[in-house]
Amino acid sequence: MELHTIGQLARRTGLSVHTIRFWSDSGLVPPTGRSAGGYRLYDATAVARFDLVRTLRELGIGLEAVQEILARQVTVAEVAEMHARALDAEIRTLKLRRAVLRTIAKRGSTTEETLIMHKLAQLSAAERQQIIDDFIGGVFADLDLDDDAMVVAGWMRELPGELPDDPAPGQVDAWVELAELVTGHDFRRRLRRIVLSGSAEPRFEDGLDLRRLVLEKAGRALADEIAPESAEGRLILSRIIEPGLSPEERVALRERLQMLADAQVERYWQLLAVLNGRDPAVSVIPAFDWVIAALRAHG
Repeated sequence: MELHTIGQLARRTGLSVHTIRFWSDSGLVPPTGRSAGGYRLYDATAVARFDLVRTLRELGIGLEAVQEILARQVTVAEVAEMHARALDAEIRTLKLRRAVLRTIAKRGSTTEETLIMHKLAQLSAAERQQIIDDFIGGVFADLDLDDDAMVVAGWMRELPGELPDDPAPGQVDAWVELAELVTGHDFRRRLRRIVLSGSAEPRFEDGLDLRRLVLEKAGRALADEIAPESAEGRLILSRIIEPGLSPEERVALRERLQMLADAQVERYWQLLAVLNGRDPAVSVIPAFDWVIAALRAHG
């Protein structure tokens, strides 16, 4: 049986003498025997054991887990699965950190903003959802919601379960911006006012139809550079709203549209789309502003 000294073993395996001594002293690979002079000696089985320990260590498996594998308390497959899960979590953290750094670089953030951004990005999925749930709860609290409002409230809670494994800087930025938006008392008051004003509005489907007409007709008018106060603007307006509305009803509609054409509310939906991996919708504010101007001119 061929036996190897520590020096011979180091040359054969590529391990340092220090590492061999440490693993041997730790009980991972005890010596097969000793020479007449008291030097440690290792046989072919020990060499193979050193190779296995090195492989497991290079995979990032800790010495305690390696000891359990060698003692057959757990299998390599079981340790590999646990370690793979740990690496997945570490990779997600590193990718999130990279995305945060890119966002900080892009925004030119201050020290205070950097600290806030890092804290927000590190929140768990449950903690992020709680921020949104608290916001929605504050907006809709004590309101007698109909089915339509309940649907909208549900949509406004639609955060993804977690940020993607490799979040784009835009998604981290969107989450930070969304968190800043919903924690603002002014935004919450404005959205609550919009919800309250909807009590006398037509049903949900009718509201969607008006939105469609605004985007289609007023959007085309904007593209064609038709002034809302012009005669042609009056004609287009008649295709969007009921021409028979009284002056009082037109004023009420204009005030309602002014409230709905809220850039921050629209931004909320756009940010949710980004976080859920969807392309945000094109802004409807210009089209609504065109209709509001037309109503004012032809009221």
